[in-house]
Amino acid sequence: MQQILDFPIKPLLTFDSFISCDGNAAALQFARSIADPADSENLLYLHGPAGSGKTHLLQAISQALSASGPVPCLSCSDVVNVDDIISPFATAKALLLDDLHLLPDDQSLRSALWQLFNDFYSSGRKVALAGGYPPRELPHLDDHLVSRLLWGLVARVDASDDHSRRMILKKIADDRQVRVPDDVVDFILITTSREVGELKEAFEALYRLSMTEKRKITLALAKELRERRALGSSSL
Repeated sequence: MQQILDFPIKPLLTFDSFISCDGNAAALQFARSIADPADSENLLYLHGPAGSGKTHLLQAISQALSASGPVPCLSCSDVVNVDDIISPFATAKALLLDDLHLLPDDQSLRSALWQLFNDFYSSGRKVALAGGYPPRELPHLDDHLVSRLLWGLVARVDASDDHSRRMILKKIADDRQVRVPDDVVDFILITTSREVGELKEAFEALYRLSMTEKRKITLALAKELRERRALGSSSL
């Protein structure tokens, strides 16, 4: 039996570890195209709700393009001034930007981002961006950049339907090499929000409890965990 403290480390965010489903198949296909140096496609914009897999795909692109050197992937939530958005890509061969909807409302940042994008795009280097909304709904972007995003590949990433969420749970369980009964999967789906991140967290909590107390994952254990959480138990 696996040791109690031998929990799996966080898996690498690669294409192989990405769970494909109806809601993200096009996004995955487009991301693979951008990650292929031999493919002529060089512009991708992904959009969708939090936890849907946008960051995973950007990181997978970064991993694929990093054979000849690191390719940074920056979140706009970390951008405060112009240098924050320019410096990371000074010598980069690809522009990977996440959370475009979180870019601060600042004219200097809008101008800097537009110039950075134009430098990469016009030179034929790969550009992959992601945000919470479709291009025309993104706040705080230069109008020229919004128009350019529509020139390339655009795909919505959404794994909030029950079929996709079930596939994700099954994949997580397979990665842990544990069997999860269908009634447990159904219970987690019913009692967890649509966000993929919370779905994963719910399973990991159940997995940790199972390992720590050396008990099989059953519906009874899943219900017990939920009751403990509702009571604010500190034992988990």
